[in-house]
Amino acid sequence: MAGHSKWKNIQRRKNAQDAKKGKIFMRHAKDIYTAAKQGSGDLSTNASLRLAVEKAKADNMPNDNIDRAIKKATGTLDGASFEELTYEGYGPGGVAVIVHVLTDNKNRTAAEVRHAFKKNDGNLGENGSVSFMFDRKGYIVISNEEAKIDEDELTLEALEAGADDIVTQEDGYEIYTTPEAYQEVVDYLNEKGYSIEDSEVTLIPQNYNKLSEEDAGKMFTLIETLEENEDVQDIHHNLDETE
Repeated sequence: MAGHSKWKNIQRRKNAQDAKKGKIFMRHAKDIYTAAKQGSGDLSTNASLRLAVEKAKADNMPNDNIDRAIKKATGTLDGASFEELTYEGYGPGGVAVIVHVLTDNKNRTAAEVRHAFKKNDGNLGENGSVSFMFDRKGYIVISNEEAKIDEDELTLEALEAGADDIVTQEDGYEIYTTPEAYQEVVDYLNEKGYSIEDSEVTLIPQNYNKLSEEDAGKMFTLIETLEENEDVQDIHHNLDETE
């Protein structure tokens, strides 16, 4: 996995998305909704929800908005009924793409996602058409911008907690786990005092696809178009963005 930092690959697009203030609260609300729906509405026992709420508060999302998203997920508030859907397909140059959405209108979302692919030389496929190219893993980022972390000590502790792999990056570490061991590793590293920059159970490509400059430009446009869609929650792809 070294040389293909998921964290670095998403930072440019994540920062660009976060700059669009009009959509930040909606995206956070859906992240909170998803975390509460998959776990519970209790922050003390649902680490994913706790992280989603912390991110929302960091962007100054009002507490009322946060509470409303949790109540929608737990069925204690009348409102729109959101449905989670997954789209799979290929971007320009054959890059595998998986798009997760949370929508209250699946017909609208399907049309918009299909249009984004078609406009950028991609095409949607059937469910399962590209998902076999990805592995579901726990992913944890620990920042080391001040270079105070002892790499050997962190490696031993992460492996002891149940991690599968740890990758050293320029300003931190990426830790990979099985989905089953993910929460235990997160809790253990938190107890040891490490500052976790980000963590999630996500999809990691088995192989990466390197494109020509022209096709890479189209692929970035496809990603940005999808990210501008308020229904899109996550985008996974196997584009090799390293230089």
